[in-house]
Amino acid sequence: MAHELSQGTAPLCLLPLLWLLPQCWTAPEAPTPWWRDELQNHTFLHTMYCQNGTPHVGLSETYDEDQLFSFDFSQDIRVPRLPEFAGWAHNPGDTSNIFFDKTFCRTMIEEIGPKFEGQIPVSRGFPIVEVFTLKPLEFGKPNTLVCFISNLFPPTLAVSWQHHSAPVEGARPTFVSALDGLTFQAFSYLNFTPAPSDLFSCIVTHEIDNHTAIAYWD
Repeated sequence: MAHELSQGTAPLCLLPLLWLLPQCWTAPEAPTPWWRDELQNHTFLHTMYCQNGTPHVGLSETYDEDQLFSFDFSQDIRVPRLPEFAGWAHNPGDTSNIFFDKTFCRTMIEEIGPKFEGQIPVSRGFPIVEVFTLKPLEFGKPNTLVCFISNLFPPTLAVSWQHHSAPVEGARPTFVSALDGLTFQAFSYLNFTPAPSDLFSCIVTHEIDNHTAIAYWD
């Protein structure tokens, strides 16, 4: 199947305590010649966000709302959401642009953001949490638990895992991705080997209002 992408630029969006710098590449909706009928529209979304909460700054890159990469600003590297994307993660050519966007975003939130504080609602709903396995369940065979968080805005959250109410270490970093409509979703991954007696829980705290949502897997 053929695919077509063309470039467009989305506007800068301001929200209290949160600035978004989205860039959007999408296929045009104009009629196409008969020989291009099989072309499909797809969207690649590159969104830089910064806020007063945690994380202070983030970068999300998605393809048709499926997250491909985030950016680890502590190590200045792209991080693939799944191992399959690792080969595409190393593109140092745009690093300077990312750092410029980061500086500009922080400048906007520090100098202009306070002027809009209190004029727009800060939080939009409570996070919704689901837990499922990445691969079909087979007891005794390594697998990965996925904690999927939706209805997230702003993206200030803390994620932890428990096994039979005991804290579990070793979860991968939480990946936050931006969606159309200025909302976010997040993923947390925990490698494990399932057993019939397992009871895992993913605990998500929305830091801006201290709301906690819990999802269980057994």
